[in-house]
Amino acid sequence: MTTTTGTAAEQAVSASGTAAGIPPGAVTARLPSPRGELSAAVLEALAAPPPARLPSSLGAAVEEADPYGEDLQLALYVCYELHYRGFAGVSAEWEWDPDLLRLRAGLERVFLAALRRDTLTGTASDSDVSAALEPLLVEPAEGGGVSDFLLREGEWWQMREYIAHRSVYHLKEADPHAWVIPRLDGQAKASLVAVEYDEFGGGRGERVHARLFADLMAGAGLDPSYLRYLDDVPAPIVAGVNLMSLCGLHRALRGALVGHFAAAEISTAPSARKMARALERMGAAPECVLFFTEHIEADAVHEQVMRRDVIGDLLAREPELAADVVFGIRATELLEERLADHLLDAWHRGATSLRRPLDA
Repeated sequence: MTTTTGTAAEQAVSASGTAAGIPPGAVTARLPSPRGELSAAVLEALAAPPPARLPSSLGAAVEEADPYGEDLQLALYVCYELHYRGFAGVSAEWEWDPDLLRLRAGLERVFLAALRRDTLTGTASDSDVSAALEPLLVEPAEGGGVSDFLLREGEWWQMREYIAHRSVYHLKEADPHAWVIPRLDGQAKASLVAVEYDEFGGGRGERVHARLFADLMAGAGLDPSYLRYLDDVPAPIVAGVNLMSLCGLHRALRGALVGHFAAAEISTAPSARKMARALERMGAAPECVLFFTEHIEADAVHEQVMRRDVIGDLLAREPELAADVVFGIRATELLEERLADHLLDAWHRGATSLRRPLDA
């Protein structure tokens, strides 16, 4: 089979979002534009060969940065992306550059401290996994979330914005969670791999969820190229993806990643059902609806597996990780709530939720 890579692949992307021999979304992304001092320093470094030549003043800038802000979150996302597919024209050697890793550690420290401050109470509830999961298992009759808004009154331009937001994760869907596999044992490992097997298409390339999302994007008239909309999406969605990468890349946070994965799987099926109905109401293409209908039944099963077999077995083996599992659940909820607030505030004002309108 003949494939194209790099710039040639990017040039081969057609209007339908497919490249010669390459599924939609598989091409390497370009570096984004900076959003402040930290992200500018990272991007300037990556534009040249390693080793890093980072300004000595960055340490103070990291400590003073908004942990949820545009600059820190983009800088962190770019550092993490070196462990995924990297960027066009950026040396693969950057992945393990010591000075860049040192800067990334500082960014992580600020972000993680904020997440712990905003989710933990210092009480026994911080280790109560059942109590942390319980609210996620009950779907409100009259929800006020993003999927409810899109179902009841959302317009097509808002749906397309939502898809663009989610693309910075869903085009790498389930990849961050794969890092936890070698850090688990027994039934927890086996069951998490079973969930991941479904996420990666059950052995069928065309059913990989990232591929289905690329098909959804093409059906919605969006560019399905990998990270095409990274420049356009704001910090709230970037932070949510950074949480997964942070927990995935650190063995010490394996319990938090399991908590995050469980929270995501529990909340996906009800939301996916509403999104499918919203897309049908809007007359979207079948491939747009398919991505969400694929998740309705699968994730309903996954949430049972994650709760009983993954979390249950993990905590039977390592009960001291209960607080980390709770942290992962709460941090996921916190960042999803921040994203929902951002989206709904913009849409209720009739304004774009992106950093610039689509097709601008």
